[in-house]
Amino acid sequence: MEFSSSSSHTLGVEIEFQILDNKDLNLVPFAPLLLDQAPKILRPRLSLEFIKSILEIQTGVCDDLRDVENDLLQTCALAEELAVDNEFLLYAASLHPFALAADQELSENERYEKIMQELQIIGRRFISQGLHVHIGMPDGETAIKVCNLIQAFLPIFLTLSSSSPFYQGKDTGLMSYRTKLFEALPLAGLFEYMQNWQHFVDEIDSLKKYGVIQGFRDLWWDARPNPELGTIEVRVCDLPVKFTSILALAALIQSSVAWLVEEFQPASYLNPYLLKANKWQAARHGLEGRFVDPTNILGDHPMQFRLAAMILKRRVSPYASKLGCESYLENLDSIISGGTGADQMRRIYQNTRDFHQVVREIQKEFWQ
Repeated sequence: MEFSSSSSHTLGVEIEFQILDNKDLNLVPFAPLLLDQAPKILRPRLSLEFIKSILEIQTGVCDDLRDVENDLLQTCALAEELAVDNEFLLYAASLHPFALAADQELSENERYEKIMQELQIIGRRFISQGLHVHIGMPDGETAIKVCNLIQAFLPIFLTLSSSSPFYQGKDTGLMSYRTKLFEALPLAGLFEYMQNWQHFVDEIDSLKKYGVIQGFRDLWWDARPNPELGTIEVRVCDLPVKFTSILALAALIQSSVAWLVEEFQPASYLNPYLLKANKWQAARHGLEGRFVDPTNILGDHPMQFRLAAMILKRRVSPYASKLGCESYLENLDSIISGGTGADQMRRIYQNTRDFHQVVREIQKEFWQ
């Protein structure tokens, strides 16, 4: 398995939007319709997901965050206009608050059909959306180094992006219930420690040999090397509810990757129990959760995720400046102080006791 080298720290961003009926605000299975009607300039940027009520928007390969912003401004605006023309809305959040999993229609795709046949009820319950960020890597060895190291900080990214407190008309008690749904999938979650690129290749070859997977795409890790694109792909995040928050998370991830590449040797083994405990705290409590840094880089004592996010932002700020994304990184302050999408949703619901109002207010604020 060859690793396709990319220019260091280039970016690719994937956003999975929900498609809603503009009257009852429920999910509707019309992503294929929107793809068919999309203008020629937009079509290469759109992709279907495993259920027909999800539409993925992808950037091209971007040199910096300014390119990402311009790319997404164009494609998201065009996709939004297309949706409105068909009396739909695009909605940015990782779980719809009241849609029923049993009502969703599966996309007509052989790979998805095989996955759903295997997953059964677990797959049918999985109606979530996320934010994926690709960062270009010069070689496989660097990609493995970053994948090992970044495990310690993935829960911080998850905390800042959390946007899935409700599911099928219930308050789950979590800030990111999407995370727990996702962990029910086989081979999902933490990236197990790899010694080097060859170790990774050997593991993938072994899994393919025994028919466990067909390719690396069947590994739903929170972060993984992507040999085809020459990137590390960070997949742990919920989908932030605001455009500026999406860019802020992308800036934090890009800057963190640059920091890990430049300042650290290949990671030693990280305590998996701490990694799992941190991820639970992020999914359950969000910014109020308890973070223990298994590397001691951010601190050698337990701290709130809010403080951990502030420290990480400060640590990577010099790299954000070098990469030209410092202004985007500053937008994290409004999340740290004002709360995440999940916090906003809960505030709206506490005031209105109406999930439709939650959707309507969150959807209107996407561009603010």
